[in-house]
Amino acid sequence: PSISFKFFIISLLQVDLEQVDLIQLNQEDPSQMESLSNGVNGNTNGKLKTEWVRLNIGGQFFVTTKTTLCKNAHSFFYKLLQDDPSVSLMTDKDETGAYLIDRDPQYFPPILNYLRHGKLVIEKNLIEEGVLEEAEFYNIQELINLVKERIKERDEKKSTQQNVKRVYRVIQFKETEITQMMSTMSDGWKFEQIVNVGSHYNYTNDDHSEYLLIVSKEYGIHEYINELDGSDKRKKIVQHV
Repeated sequence: PSISFKFFIISLLQVDLEQVDLIQLNQEDPSQMESLSNGVNGNTNGKLKTEWVRLNIGGQFFVTTKTTLCKNAHSFFYKLLQDDPSVSLMTDKDETGAYLIDRDPQYFPPILNYLRHGKLVIEKNLIEEGVLEEAEFYNIQELINLVKERIKERDEKKSTQQNVKRVYRVIQFKETEITQMMSTMSDGWKFEQIVNVGSHYNYTNDDHSEYLLIVSKEYGIHEYINELDGSDKRKKIVQHV
């Protein structure tokens, strides 16, 4: 093809001449093409800047950007990726060029995702203390504070649940009383189950079937003790958890 045809293609693609020269070199040398595709971004000056970073965390690979890792100027990653040897951390690389970091790869996703979008997301199979350990190692103070707050909220919720008792009551009544019984059930009592026990529990000539109504209610520990002391004979507590 003619020279004018080449420039016509370049104009259509809106590519500057310096970048075109680089691409043509890579087409002639496959090794240079591989180097170009190994995580580089062009800038407005036509220069190429390495942006993508490969991490080997405990044998598992993660790929992200320098921008993501270097958001916190006091973090492990910020020092790791500095060009100045006097401030950069001396960390080995594996045969693929990935930084070798001897940490638990299972707990790294919460760290990396926080750096990406600023939110703490912990999978159900992970515990907060494990994430806190990694956040402290990587020295990400904002994340450390966030995980500590999450642990505090979890412990407070657990403590509240331990101080709550669920009380079950079994109420015996006749078939003719079921409507009234259900309509008057209040004061925090929750319907659980109705069991038909037949008429063989009757001690009169009344041939109506009888039922057992099972209800439950949550009590604070002090309310629970008072409820035990004040139970009447008709409503019996048969189980609590």
